[in-house]
Amino acid sequence: MKKRILLVFMSFIFCAAFAQVQDMPAGLTSAFKKGSAQDLLPFLSNQVVLIIQNNPQSFKKSEAQKAMADFFSANKVTGFSVNHQGNRNESGFIIGTLSTSNGSFRINCFFKKNGDSTVLIHQIRIVKTNE
Repeated sequence: MKKRILLVFMSFIFCAAFAQVQDMPAGLTSAFKKGSAQDLLPFLSNQVVLIIQNNPQSFKKSEAQKAMADFFSANKVTGFSVNHQGNRNESGFIIGTLSTSNGSFRINCFFKKNGDSTVLIHQIRIVKTNE
């Protein structure tokens, strides 16, 4: 009986964790993997705080896309991997490593769900790592 309860409990935890991961659109991580600011555009909120190397700036959606395009242009992307992600209520985040021709960068991307359940980025933090 205890094994059955434990099995049901573990199944519930697994399903809940899987459902949270499903909230993260594949296109978001794909945009970082390709280094494509154009592919990132649909996920940007109307106002985005972009912090590159501890220099915070607030941008409108189109300006944020241009700033990311400039970053990707200066740092040719060779890969991206998600190290951690999480969701809580109407917000979430991903933490990943962006590999570029100029070294690795830690990407912290914070998002909120819009009224129609789409994920919109409100902050991106990019910091060069010592790897």
